[in-house]
Amino acid sequence: MRMVLKLAAGLAAVALSAPALAGPVTDCPNRDVPFSASSPLIDILLSPAAKGVIDKYAPGRMDKMPPIFIGTKTPSFASILTAETASRFTGLDAASVAKIDAELRTLPVTAADQVARCQRFDNDMPAFNLPKAKVRLLVMEKINGFKDVPSVEAAHAALTAMATRKGWAIAFTEKGGAINAKTLGQFDAVVWNNISGDILTLSQRKALQAFLAHGGGFAAMHGSAGDPAYFWDWYADTLIGTRFTGHPMAPQFQEARVIVSNDHPIAKAANLPREWRMTDEWYSFKTSPRAAGAQVIASLDEGSYTRKSPMGPDGYLDMGNDHPIAWTNCMGKGRMFYSAIGHMPQTYSQPQALALLEAGIDWAANNKKACPAR
Repeated sequence: MRMVLKLAAGLAAVALSAPALAGPVTDCPNRDVPFSASSPLIDILLSPAAKGVIDKYAPGRMDKMPPIFIGTKTPSFASILTAETASRFTGLDAASVAKIDAELRTLPVTAADQVARCQRFDNDMPAFNLPKAKVRLLVMEKINGFKDVPSVEAAHAALTAMATRKGWAIAFTEKGGAINAKTLGQFDAVVWNNISGDILTLSQRKALQAFLAHGGGFAAMHGSAGDPAYFWDWYADTLIGTRFTGHPMAPQFQEARVIVSNDHPIAKAANLPREWRMTDEWYSFKTSPRAAGAQVIASLDEGSYTRKSPMGPDGYLDMGNDHPIAWTNCMGKGRMFYSAIGHMPQTYSQPQALALLEAGIDWAANNKKACPAR
């Protein structure tokens, strides 16, 4: 069965065939990793023995958490938490978490555990019949962690409209199996639409790394760098270049002042002003991505909004005078672009944020000379 996505004028239709269904996944990232307090919480909940350890030290507390936090079917917040990070919700102290960790480590990882851990991944390979275009984009929308449907849908619509304006060929997929060398060879860049939670198998991870190393582009927005826990160090520490700390909760959405580095080529291409003000959910990070070699496009003026949040180590989410909110980096010959703007659906029509996103994606996909081999 073939399906044709008829997009707006200016963008040729992209024909999609049903994905080639592969066998069960056997190379999911945590398949054989011993249980611990650092395991994905979803893997603990999928194991009666492991969940029993949690219940022993926190009787009844786990079941009182919101359903999205303890769901074993994805998308689920449980896939971006650990027993340790979940302690802020269960109220467990460090000593109890240490006891849980020690007892979890005594449990064997059974064949049933291995199967259960791999079920949220896929090997399905969609086929794309792409038209000729100066830029070809593969937009990933498989989400195993927190899925904020309004923001994902708003971003999807914005990307479709961008493709029409720019003459890009664009394809959307919810299949991790699309990340393989053959499929990626058809595209100039991949775009992570608010991706949360591990979605790639070990072989798919290697395919994405190779794609970037050899000159491909990567662009991502907001939730793609907003997980409380990561289980792929390269993604968080090298590709994104920093880890999420949290966002304000009092209030969650605030107006803030965005300051632009006008010497960045994306700022110039987007014709961004020196600064602007807008309302969104503002992320803080553990370190500045500059430490990982990033070039910052835009930063936040922390004095323009309140950083109060229970996620902060002292009740606040301060990064100080250097609070990047959008940046680029080189991955070998490849290019990465990330913008933390994008929780509120309205941000995908806010003029400056939209111009930043469009120019950033175009830079990642089209600027082949930006990252020469090193």
